[in-house]
Amino acid sequence: MYSNPHQFEPLLPSDVRLEPLLAKAHDLSRVATLLAGTRVPPELRGLLRNMNSYYTNRIEGQHTRPHEIDQALRQDFSQDAVLAAKQRLAVAHIQAEQALEQRHKGAEGAAALYSAQAVQGLHRELFGRLPAADLLTPEQAPIVPGALRQQDVQVGQHVAPAHASVPDFLQRWASFYGGVRRGEAALVAMACAHQRLGWVHPFVDGNGRVMRLHTHTLLSALGYTGGLWSPLRGFARSTERYYALLADADSLRRGDLDGRGNLSEQALIAWVDYVLDICLDQVNFMGNMLDFATMKARIEAYLVFESAVVRQGVRQESLRGLHYLFLSGEDMTRGDFKSMLGMSDRGATDALGALVKRGLLKSDSSQGKVRFGLPQHALRFLFPQLWPEAEADAAGL
Repeated sequence: MYSNPHQFEPLLPSDVRLEPLLAKAHDLSRVATLLAGTRVPPELRGLLRNMNSYYTNRIEGQHTRPHEIDQALRQDFSQDAVLAAKQRLAVAHIQAEQALEQRHKGAEGAAALYSAQAVQGLHRELFGRLPAADLLTPEQAPIVPGALRQQDVQVGQHVAPAHASVPDFLQRWASFYGGVRRGEAALVAMACAHQRLGWVHPFVDGNGRVMRLHTHTLLSALGYTGGLWSPLRGFARSTERYYALLADADSLRRGDLDGRGNLSEQALIAWVDYVLDICLDQVNFMGNMLDFATMKARIEAYLVFESAVVRQGVRQESLRGLHYLFLSGEDMTRGDFKSMLGMSDRGATDALGALVKRGLLKSDSSQGKVRFGLPQHALRFLFPQLWPEAEADAAGL
């Protein structure tokens, strides 16, 4: 059983094998930084946080449908005890993700994530939001939020370090990865840190969730996401590969050409390459979705559908106002919005009310300012294939 931190070396690929990864990380840094500065309606970031929760649940095999998450956010939990527990976990992830993004900002916030205390804080932030009845492993062992495991475990073929050695492994993990400062190298280190944290398996349960929260929060703190994308969606859409590469990187060194550490350098490189590819794919996908040149046409297609098929009062004349709200990412007075519709006051009032009812406009009060909304039923028009499961859910499929 592992008991000495040198046993999970290498923590980073050797210099000679690092260059191709750094080149890919450079591409990611460039496009992600550009995307992160995009102005978008605040409702989009909230929707993406809900989506992240859905996907991290799916990775764990604890599936909740998008509308069930939406119901839970309104405190409308299922009467089915098992489903209600999944809903509570989904809400806890949403709240934890938001709190962690606020706590860890900028270079200092990113650096602070590389400590044993921060890792325990991630676990506590998530599981500390759950009632005691939900804090049990499948084997009915208690889960103590933030507490390192006090027992030895085996995950698949991997025998994790002896529980007494976990603090030493976490200290080595934190001091090494926290010392990687360069932009591109920090992205490679992030991917390696994800895998090696899983290898240590510091908690009795919730390790995968903590690993993904760490990676998500780190990318946010480094200024790469702007709340507009996350690797969680990519991991969930390639779950078998995600788990296979994670497990393969647990493997022992495969001969003299496989690095100089105790574990396989080739497998670690394959894992990092996968993570960077996933991140690049998510950034590029979201960049295409936020193409403002095509957004007007997508909004128009949605309005045509609403007007011709749904027939709940949404008018095609709303296009100009909705497009402006999307581009500005700001709130607007109701009077200013109605003036953009080119309709009579009564007609504009009815059209605005229909947009609020259908969720295309959001407001904090009955007379308050309005902002662009993103109801799940509009996703297939506005952001096709962003969250296919929500599209199908909204269509009743």
